Amino acid sequence: MLKILLSKALLVTTTQLTMILIAVASIFLVFIIIAIIKMYKLKAENKKLMETNAFKDIDETYKDFTGGHLYGDN
Repeated sequence: MLKILLSKALLVTTTQLTMILIAVASIFLVFIIIAIIKMYKLKAENKKLMETNAFKDIDETYKDFTGGHLYGDN
């Protein structure tokens, strides 16, 4: 008798299962939407930072360091 009561208590109807799956899917959908919004915000911020002069002021002239004391050319 106890086995029958226990097995009936653990049964889940299709309606209950559907409701649980909808709730879980909704939570994951919210997380995905938040991640997409953050991705676009970070992309816009990265684009704005790349357009500043911080990366354009780098001296790009080549310097030959092979004549240093490490190579014995003194």
